[in-house]
Amino acid sequence: MVEVAEHTAVAVARTPESVPRLRFLRANAGLILAAAVVLLALGWALVPSVFASGDPLTGVPAEKFQSPSAQHWFGTDNLGRDLYTRVVHAAGLSLTATVSAVAIALVAGSLLGLVAGAAGGIVDAVTMRVVDVLLSIPALLLSLALVTVLGFGTRNVAIAVGVSLIANFARVMRSEVLRVRQSVFVEAAHASGVRWYTVLLRHVLPNSFQPVVALAAVEFGMAVLAVSALSFLGYGAKPPTPEWGSLLSEGRNFIATAWWMTTLPGLVIVAVVLAAQYLGRAAQRSNHP
Repeated sequence: MVEVAEHTAVAVARTPESVPRLRFLRANAGLILAAAVVLLALGWALVPSVFASGDPLTGVPAEKFQSPSAQHWFGTDNLGRDLYTRVVHAAGLSLTATVSAVAIALVAGSLLGLVAGAAGGIVDAVTMRVVDVLLSIPALLLSLALVTVLGFGTRNVAIAVGVSLIANFARVMRSEVLRVRQSVFVEAAHASGVRWYTVLLRHVLPNSFQPVVALAAVEFGMAVLAVSALSFLGYGAKPPTPEWGSLLSEGRNFIATAWWMTTLPGLVIVAVVLAAQYLGRAAQRSNHP
């Protein structure tokens, strides 16, 4: 009886600490899973050899078209190359292009929105009409047109996708600048004689930037999809260099006999896109409770 009482006392003592942790894990299970997926993809991009030490360009002809197994997690392709290794090493180019595209859109769009919201008048009207025109064109179609003009290559794909996303950032930034400009602390700064550019850089910009950063997380997922689509169409890196989109393109000719060549890389793309979208939406909800 004494031992039972001691165990009960220990369990009761631990309950107040463990219950909040369990509640946090249950309430944020989706967020934790999404963050884990994105971090795993970034790990693939940064240190691919840690996750897959094999050569993504060299295959064993005798092992071609092997289905997923313990030896080859994603199976092998038509040249006997390990598909998991190629997916891991493809993350480097695909995510580098994605991050570059989002950075281009974030910087250029934020500057446009900041100028339009701060200047007002004819500058605001002209800038937003240009933004409206860009928004009227589907982003993938616009990026396809731009990469056709720029030419092939991962860098040009990143530029094309980045330009196609500028309008979204400009619109959000402008709306935030207009909101912050009406704040009491901004009016107090103007009344105290602070120069307009100082008010813009020290007060308006920092308080307008958080929703734009949240938008960047959402657009990251869309950029992954756009970069993969352009790579699928052949505008990315030249074979045999692997990219997520090009892996799908290589496997489509064998989809009837080797389903894993398209299905598994496609599931990786879908998982990264959905995880980034989930994190971005969560960040946006935290900004607007």
